[in-house]
Amino acid sequence: MESRNKDGNIILNLSNEEALVLLDWLSRFNEKEIPELFDDQAEQRVLFDLESVIEKSISDTFSRDYNDILSKARDEIRDEE
Repeated sequence: MESRNKDGNIILNLSNEEALVLLDWLSRFNEKEIPELFDDQAEQRVLFDLESVIEKSISDTFSRDYNDILSKARDEIRDEE
C-alpha cells in the first residue's frame, strides 16, 4: 500500500488483496446503521463512496470461490504471529 499527493488529490495504491479485504470490511460496516459512530454524515458518505469505487475495480466479488479468494487475501496480508 502506498499513497501520494498529486495535483491536490490523494492517490492510494492498494494491492488486489488489500482492496479485497478492505472492500469486504467496508461492505459489512456500511450495512450497519450505527449513526453514533459518525460526527458528521460526510464521514459516512466517504465510506460509502470508497466502497463503491473499490467494488468497481474488483471482479472477485462475483466469483464462486469468493470466500476462498478472500481467505487467501487475508492470509497474505495478516501479520505473522
